[in-house]
Amino acid sequence: DIGIGDQFVVVLVAARHRIAIADVGQQRRRKIADGGNLETVVQFAQVGQVHYLGDRTAADHSDADWRQRNSFPGTGTWRAGRAAGASASPLIYLGIGPNATPAAAPSPRQGNSNMNAIQITAFGGSDALALVDLPVPEPGPGHVLIEVAHAGVNYIDTYHRTGLYPLDLPLVIGLEGAGTVAAAGEGVSDLSAGDRVAWSSVSGSYAEYLVAPASGVVKVPEGVGLRDAAAAMLQGMTAHYLCKSTYPLQAGQWCLIHAGAGGVGLLLTQMCKLIGANVITTVSNPAKAELSRAAGADEVVNYTESDFVAEVRRITDGQGVAVVYDGVGKSTAIGSLKSLQRRGLLALFGNASGAPDPIEPLLLNSLGSLYLTRPSLFDYISTRPEFERRSAEVFEWIAGGKLDLRIEFEYPLAEARTAHDMLEGRKTTGKVLLNP
Repeated sequence: DIGIGDQFVVVLVAARHRIAIADVGQQRRRKIADGGNLETVVQFAQVGQVHYLGDRTAADHSDADWRQRNSFPGTGTWRAGRAAGASASPLIYLGIGPNATPAAAPSPRQGNSNMNAIQITAFGGSDALALVDLPVPEPGPGHVLIEVAHAGVNYIDTYHRTGLYPLDLPLVIGLEGAGTVAAAGEGVSDLSAGDRVAWSSVSGSYAEYLVAPASGVVKVPEGVGLRDAAAAMLQGMTAHYLCKSTYPLQAGQWCLIHAGAGGVGLLLTQMCKLIGANVITTVSNPAKAELSRAAGADEVVNYTESDFVAEVRRITDGQGVAVVYDGVGKSTAIGSLKSLQRRGLLALFGNASGAPDPIEPLLLNSLGSLYLTRPSLFDYISTRPEFERRSAEVFEWIAGGKLDLRIEFEYPLAEARTAHDMLEGRKTTGKVLLNP
């Protein structure tokens, strides 16, 4: 009776008491087992933080007694059943409830000196991504070692892989994720083992462990899960800086958002509507159009059927929009400029269709004294106060139910190639995560 979208706890019996928490997503069901030792499935109707209750021998106490003795939150339905022929092996019981505290159970990875990671040794296509075995890094002064729970997959990862944005090789790619601090280096006073953290700009995130500067991560507040935190850091703060800083959108203004059903597009649409702006989006098919409308878009243009420039002019009575937020690039850049009102601004923040051709400054003049910028998230979180402010507001909107995160695909770390193929093939309508 586990349904699509449910969360549940799988209790695994093993000598080292391995545990795992699994989500049944909309696109794929993930089976978790440990050498055939799957013992008990405990499902709760109300989902919150995971609470480690300790281990017990099944014959020692009843479930009710164990719950009472450990101050179990008691929400939802307690379901426990022994597998056929199972012995009274020690169990790890996990409870889920709104008042529970973050898990303090021993990690199944602890004690291992090596880790899995996705590394490239040459620039290229998705086949350049290789699953490798590397030593677990050590945190130096001012740094923390993080056990990665989820790594976000983003277009910038493909730019690093292809060499469009070249970095030194060999390279463990990935910039975004969320996890738990495993150890803190010398001089780190505000983070300690067990803290839940998230980041958007730390290289090496496609791995089981990551060393990050303490200044490059933020604590994940209560009310926000690590899965949501990983999904919202890079795309959420990108949407935030675009509509709050690059062009501070005002209530009543018109804006155009390309790829309205993509990860950034869905979040940016919601943020623009929170401001009170009027939103036009572009999409490639009817299914994506429905997703964009559900996010709050006032007008949706299917660019495979209509000229988006003509549609924007029609919708705005010939005036054009105040700003275009364009993450597509090559195939849309000139049309985006032609969609602007006088002194409008094109924020060209991505290259999903390739890098745009050079744009002559005189074109900006002839189309109405336009502004063009090529912003990057890194320059909008370059100071610690700005990083904390942006992430805090995004987390606040998530916890308050004002932002709907669409996590569409989740893959094991070893399937990073598939994740990149899906993203580059524009087959996604939301966030893609890797789960080490």
